[in-house]
Amino acid sequence: MSIPQSGGGLVEHYDQLVQYLSDGCKPRSDWKVGTEHEKFGFFKDTLKPIPYNGKGSVKSLLVGLKDNYGWEPVFEAGNIIGLTKDGANVSLEPGGQLELSGAPLASIHETCDEVNTHLNQVKNIADKLGIGFIGLGAAPTWKHHEMPLMPKGRYRLMTDYMDKVGTMGKTMMYRTCTVQVNLDFESESDMVKKMRVAIALQPVSTALFSNSPFFEGKLTNCKSWRSRVWRDLDASRTGTIPFIFKPTFGFERWVEYALDVPMYFVYRDGKYINALGQSFRDFLKGKLPALPNELPTLNDWADHLTTIFPEARLKKFIEMRGADGGPWRSLCALPALWVGLCYNQSSLDAAWDLVKTWTSQTREELRVEAANKGLHSKVGKIKMIELAREVIAIANEGLKARCIPSSNLKFPDETHFLDALKEVVESERTAADKLIELYRNNWNQDVSKVFDQHSY
Repeated sequence: MSIPQSGGGLVEHYDQLVQYLSDGCKPRSDWKVGTEHEKFGFFKDTLKPIPYNGKGSVKSLLVGLKDNYGWEPVFEAGNIIGLTKDGANVSLEPGGQLELSGAPLASIHETCDEVNTHLNQVKNIADKLGIGFIGLGAAPTWKHHEMPLMPKGRYRLMTDYMDKVGTMGKTMMYRTCTVQVNLDFESESDMVKKMRVAIALQPVSTALFSNSPFFEGKLTNCKSWRSRVWRDLDASRTGTIPFIFKPTFGFERWVEYALDVPMYFVYRDGKYINALGQSFRDFLKGKLPALPNELPTLNDWADHLTTIFPEARLKKFIEMRGADGGPWRSLCALPALWVGLCYNQSSLDAAWDLVKTWTSQTREELRVEAANKGLHSKVGKIKMIELAREVIAIANEGLKARCIPSSNLKFPDETHFLDALKEVVESERTAADKLIELYRNNWNQDVSKVFDQHSY
């Protein structure tokens, strides 16, 4: 989740909220790729999650990255809670999951180099502390009472609120990890088509990257337990947002949706002020109970937009949010998939042609089945494995058309980043399928063996 946002001055007119989003429009020549990924840290000797404080801890990892690699620290109430460098930032999820929010970069070659550099830096520090990291969509063995709480005010507020609005909010916060990619749009109409393709095809991403079949030391009935968790979190701010397929969808319609999402907090002077369940519409009138007689700033609006969690999210860019966290290699495959689909017009049009006749019910059923059965899902006449093959083929053509070579000219384009996904559909076995097979045949049903299989 995000560090405090920056967005501008006082909001005096409703149109400023719409303008904030439309200011994200960029010419194609300026489109970038931003990759984010989360990972679980654990002690190698005990396989338990690492705390915030101590010799081997989240704090010591952040300090090590700062001291050894020139990252600038971010503090809250005197605690180091993040790092920034060259447009990227490292932040903490509620249970100590370490997240890299990558800089906006021109190609997947660059974003993959960034991911590799980050993981190598983290590994160099972690190895000295007896810490390992594991790439999974859900914590495989830990229970909630074992998880630490990071010293971030927004997480304390959210933790208290989650049980009031759903059954799995705290599970999401403390025991899940994802990888996502952030992409640009050229215009409102371009944003609309990308959002529609993104929402419709997130189940394909969920299926391809399914990597969380275990939870609390047991095999679940899901290939992506992380995706299952999101279905019982908070209906007011999650899901497949059917209104984006209506003719009225655009920047203003998203603003209306966001204004209806209950608030979490307001950030002032380094502190998070409790605004749980309150209305941003009241804030616009100077009637927010948490801050009476004050109007919001664009920073407040930017912060509020980070508390909305649908399968694809609109800010000044679009976030693709359907994939489980995974092993090192898969972290470059996700941006390759979505860049291939969205950054070439012919590919975007082809992707839209695949999904434009689907009903809201079809999209939701695909989301549910993707979590449950992964690539072996079927909804009506739609077979997930066949759909995934079509989607990867379209993405492949989109990356070919971009024709961006690697800096050393070893690769003429970015299509090789899809190789991991091509192997998945050729074998019809995702990471989750392989883990389930190992659990049943090699591990004597001991889930803890996954720490050897999927550690960085």
